Amino acid sequence: MEDKPLDTHESLQVISSMIAKAKDSYHDTGIVSILWGTVIGLCSLATWSQIQFDYKLPFDIWVLTFLAVIPTVILSVKENKQRKVKTYDQTAMDAVWICFGVGIFLVVHANNHVFQMVGELKSMVESAGEPRPAQSFLEYYSAYMLVLYGIPTIVTASIKNFKPMWVGGIICWISALVVPYTNIKVDMLLMALSAITAWLFPGIILYCKTLARRKAVHV
Repeated sequence: MEDKPLDTHESLQVISSMIAKAKDSYHDTGIVSILWGTVIGLCSLATWSQIQFDYKLPFDIWVLTFLAVIPTVILSVKENKQRKVKTYDQTAMDAVWICFGVGIFLVVHANNHVFQMVGELKSMVESAGEPRPAQSFLEYYSAYMLVLYGIPTIVTASIKNFKPMWVGGIICWISALVVPYTNIKVDMLLMALSAITAWLFPGIILYCKTLARRKAVHV
């Protein structure tokens, strides 16, 4: 059979299909953003709830961040195997989000030891007959966590030119300025707000665009 030239409609379909496949990375589909927005938002709200209603979970809720690192790495490895050609943007995004996930887990791990040490120091002060210090390390821990949250958000927004993430990243850093002057409960609410605006909502927007793009290609 002889090859016949594609008409205009067929050519557009081929081009649209190629573009859709190029934008099917887990960054462009919003999956990684939805994942981290859900995990960090849940952990923040759970911590606020424990403080507000005076109870304690049988495990550290922030350990869930490690569970978010695992699928992030798996998605990256799977995509690397499937793609013969990978753009510099995709390589940069992989590095940013994997480093972010590992960094969050390491910070949480270190903070657990700091919380224990500070608690022991406060107990020693009380046993010496001195009033227990009112300040808590958690009040300042929130600030540098929020700074860390803003980094992959701003980088992603810059690479993808995606305004919703710009807004979310700015909210993260504004919250980082505010939390040293607010109580712990407000800090946790600001962390939840930051996670939702920086990752969850933008991720949902990207995912909806992906579904619409795939539907258009198959029409």
